Amino acid sequence: MEITLTAVYHKVPEGYIGFIEELPGANTQGATLEETRENLKEAVELVIEANRASIEELLEGREVIREPFVVSAVSTA
Repeated sequence: MEITLTAVYHKVPEGYIGFIEELPGANTQGATLEETRENLKEAVELVIEANRASIEELLEGREVIREPFVVSAVSTA
């Protein structure tokens, strides 16, 4: 499955700050743009993993329906 999200990078004196517009909590920093990109990939994975674990705990023992959910977003760029 492939999802396209929007990464935003902001230059600061120490390097770069990066975050994903559509995924609160997925943010990082790095000395270089490439380091920030790599750190952001890891941050996204960790946020998704934490969200899934939290939901699993919340729904434990409950009957649920899971299905693919596709969204087409409109670009603002």
